[in-house]
Amino acid sequence: MKQKDILRQRERLARQLPSAAEIVRGSLLKRTIRHRRGCQKCARGEGHIVWVLTTGYAGGKTRQISLHAEQHEQVKHWLKNYQELKARLEEICELNQKLLRAEE
Repeated sequence: MKQKDILRQRERLARQLPSAAEIVRGSLLKRTIRHRRGCQKCARGEGHIVWVLTTGYAGGKTRQISLHAEQHEQVKHWLKNYQELKARLEEICELNQKLLRAEE
């Protein structure tokens, strides 16, 4: 592959990068909380839906953040942006390696 083709492809990928300000790393978990007594909804077995963002760190540490219902879609979008950004950066890195070996 020629150098100018690689540069063109790299620029195209760079233009497609999502905003780095709207990303978050982790996983979105849906949990059901049930009260032991006094809650009719829980007594019927329905429970209360809670969304949690969980993020793993070095050393096996995990941070969990409980989200408000209205934050669920925002966090889902930020997680998608993170995955897209990570994938595109990997592609750009591969192109940069090819660029080091490319013919002029």
